[in-house]
Amino acid sequence: MEERKKRTLEGEALWSHALKLLGNRAHSTGELREKLRRRAARVAEVDDVLARLKDHGYLNDQRFAENFAASRLANDRFGKTRVIQDLRQRRVAPALAERAAREVYRDVNEEALIEEVIRRKYRLAPREGLFREDKDLASAYRRLLHAGFRTGDIVRVLKRFAKNPDLLDTWEPPEEATDD
Repeated sequence: MEERKKRTLEGEALWSHALKLLGNRAHSTGELREKLRRRAARVAEVDDVLARLKDHGYLNDQRFAENFAASRLANDRFGKTRVIQDLRQRRVAPALAERAAREVYRDVNEEALIEEVIRRKYRLAPREGLFREDKDLASAYRRLLHAGFRTGDIVRVLKRFAKNPDLLDTWEPPEEATDD
């Protein structure tokens, strides 16, 4: 299969491309900058296009971060940590990502959210049979950790569902992946 070569864009063509990208889905400034740089004939034009988009109100990282965080909470039921991580992957400034997630999650009880996730995931299993074995507990822990919940909150909620909640007092959660 022949690889399609993308032509470079300049001036109004670069502006139109930016509008098309934003029409498909919202982007952070960092994401859009990266995509436009790949297509721009002159990299210097990218900052001009981004400034013009901001002037017209088409590009606003604060609004993007808050809407993204609210969507992840409402639709995916992710924890705050995961939302911050996802915002940073979308090139949102760390301080802005933290602030937007903190604002969106201000009135959210993450333990109640974890409980809701567990009930939804295991809705067909009888409650008393949920976490009979250590491996089931470890699997649920990893799933919840990946969804962006804090270890302490996860363990407190898992105690409510575990066959033997005292086991969690001495239970060592699986090693969390570290970013080295």
